[in-house]
Amino acid sequence: MIVQSVIETKLRNVFAPAHLVVMNESHMHSVPPNSETHFKVVVISDAFEGKRLVARHQAVNATLADELAGPVHALSIQAHTPEEWTKRGGAVLDSPDCMGGSKAVAS
Repeated sequence: MIVQSVIETKLRNVFAPAHLVVMNESHMHSVPPNSETHFKVVVISDAFEGKRLVARHQAVNATLADELAGPVHALSIQAHTPEEWTKRGGAVLDSPDCMGGSKAVAS
């Protein structure tokens, strides 16, 4: 859980989130057991106030640039202000099923 801890620390330091969830979803993909390659992050922060969704995602991606260039293959981001989070009822969206590797569907 080294990569997950690094992600949590970086996001806390940069965004001072009111709420943070970092989920290792690697087990849902075609990777070896105990991998740290696929993550979902839910970051609720005042730092997102007045920013479009794409700018929020760019900020998270920039914060985790080293991880995305290395061990992290996929990152799902849910970035909201505290007010948006409350309006959503604190709901974390489900991740889609893996379609990579041997699970891919031919078109």
